[in-house]
Amino acid sequence: MKARIIAIIQARMSSSRLPGKVLLDINGGPMLAHVIERAKRAKHVDEVVLATTTDPSDDPVAEFCAERGYNFTRGSLHDVLDRYYQTATEYDAEIIVRLTADCPVLDSDVVDKTIESREKRMGSSGFDFVANRLPPPMGRSFPIGLDTEVCTFAALENAWKNATKKHQREHVMPYLYENTTLNTENRLLHTGISPRGFKIALFNHHPDYGDLRWTVDTPEDLEFIRQVFARFDNDDFGWHDILSLLEKEPELAKINADVHHKTLME
Repeated sequence: MKARIIAIIQARMSSSRLPGKVLLDINGGPMLAHVIERAKRAKHVDEVVLATTTDPSDDPVAEFCAERGYNFTRGSLHDVLDRYYQTATEYDAEIIVRLTADCPVLDSDVVDKTIESREKRMGSSGFDFVANRLPPPMGRSFPIGLDTEVCTFAALENAWKNATKKHQREHVMPYLYENTTLNTENRLLHTGISPRGFKIALFNHHPDYGDLRWTVDTPEDLEFIRQVFARFDNDDFGWHDILSLLEKEPELAKINADVHHKTLME
């Protein structure tokens, strides 16, 4: 019997570098709508839920979801791990896909392949956690903005019960993978057992495009994404289409090339 897979997208209005970014316009629609609709195209995902906060500043996010008929929950502003756990519990998730609302060129095919990677090895039950990017020194080979993390409900619940550090609560899943030494199982899958006993994997891409920045955290990022969307007739383009665009117009990548990407501890 197929496990119930729920994609949970975290979103809030109080971004430090670009406040209110999740509802800013991109090609005639708010960024959040692009993220949700792209996540809904993932074939392996049963439902998509937006997890925002109970803070009054996030009332516009909740109102937007209610108006559009999108699934949404509201929870802790700072304890994002609790927000995820409560949402996963409410929607009877067996597998959780973590996405963020600042990734408007999220690719459903990448989401599906990351989900598929979770079941590939490490015993009949698959991995406890799989991601297509992890903090240094583990690395990334997909552009920043295609980030996908997948874990079992049991692993999420374990983290929810035991994680105590600020960054573990704020970034949801570090408790599962931090301080793990990964082995190269093959070019596209690096695997390991975390110090806490979780079976984890890093899903890679070859060639390596990890230096490309397609997320929205600053005005420069927003301008880059708006320029990308302006060059397509609709919102069904994928990440390979963006690669082709940048080959034709390499100057586009210079728009946000100097933006510093935040680390887990920032």
